[in-house]
Amino acid sequence: MQTRRLGTHGPLAPAIGLGCGPMSAGDPDDATSVATLRAAIDAGITLIDTADFYGNGHNESLIRAALRTGDRERIVISDKFGGLRDPSGRFVGIDTRPSSMKSALAYSLQRLGTDHIDIYRPARLDPDVPIEDTVGAMAEMVQAGWVRHIGLSEVGAETLRRAHAVHPIADLQIEYSLFSRGVERSILATCRELGVGLTAYGVLAHGLLTGAYAGGGEVGHLPRLHGDNLATNLALVERLREVADARGVTVAHLAVAWVLAQGEEIVALVGASRPSRIADALTAAGLALSDADLAAIDAAVPVGAVAGERYAAPLMAMLDSER
Repeated sequence: MQTRRLGTHGPLAPAIGLGCGPMSAGDPDDATSVATLRAAIDAGITLIDTADFYGNGHNESLIRAALRTGDRERIVISDKFGGLRDPSGRFVGIDTRPSSMKSALAYSLQRLGTDHIDIYRPARLDPDVPIEDTVGAMAEMVQAGWVRHIGLSEVGAETLRRAHAVHPIADLQIEYSLFSRGVERSILATCRELGVGLTAYGVLAHGLLTGAYAGGGEVGHLPRLHGDNLATNLALVERLREVADARGVTVAHLAVAWVLAQGEEIVALVGASRPSRIADALTAAGLALSDADLAAIDAAVPVGAVAGERYAAPLMAMLDSER
C-alpha cells in the first residue's frame, strides 16, 4: 500500500483509508466488523476513520476490540466529534464548544483504549462557535499530547484559512468523487496553498458508483437517488462502465482510482463492514490511470452532468463547504 503525507504538517497515511461508519449502521454484526478491521490493518490500510457519534460510541469500541498488540503504533486513528444524537440515534445538532470538545475527547480516548488520537476534527462547523475558539482549544490538546494533529471536515476555503492561522491543519475531510466535485471550485486549491491534505469520503457516491445500484426506493436525504435524477445518474454510471470494462476493472475501482489520481495530497476513504470490501479497496489503490483513461472518464462524466444536490436542503444548509 502506497503512503501519502496528509499535508505539510500531518502524518503519513495509506492512500486508502477505512471508513468505519457502516459498521455501526442498521443491525451491525460486531464479529464481521472486527474481522473487517483486522483484514484492513493486515493489508496495510492503517488509516482508520471513525466518529464518537457513529453508533453513539459503538464504533470506537469496535476499533478497540479489533486492535492487537503492536497495532496502535502503526495505525492512524482519525476521529470526529461534535455531532449530537438523541437516544434513538436521531441527529439533533452540532456542538464544538471548547468544553464540549474536551469532554468528548476524554470519552473517545477511553472507548478507543488509547492515550492519543492521531487526527481529531469537528464533524461540521458549529454556527454558534467561532472556528478560532474550537481550534484554539484543540491546540491545547495537541500541546498536552492527547491529540497529534488537527483536522477539519466539510468547511469552506475561508474557514480553513481562519483555522489554519490558529494552528496548522493536517487535513480536510470532505466529500469528493466523480459525482461530487464542488471541492474543485476553491477548496482544493486552498488546501494546496496552505499545505493541507485532503481526505475524500463518499468516493462511491453513496453506492451509485459501485455500478450495482438497483434503485429500491427513494432515499429522502439524497436527491441524486430520486426519480429522474436517479435515471440520469445511472446513465452516467453506464458510460463509466464502458471505460471500466476496457481496463478490466469495476466502476467502483475506477471511481476510487480517479480520486487518488487528482493529487498526491489526497487519500480516499472506503466505507466497509465486510472483509470482502478490503480486497476491492486494494485493487483500486493499485490501479494506475493513464492520461487517456482520465480523459475518457471526464468525457463519460463531465463536470456538471450529475443530477441533483448532494443532500436535501436542510442538510446542505449545514455544510460550510457548500456556501
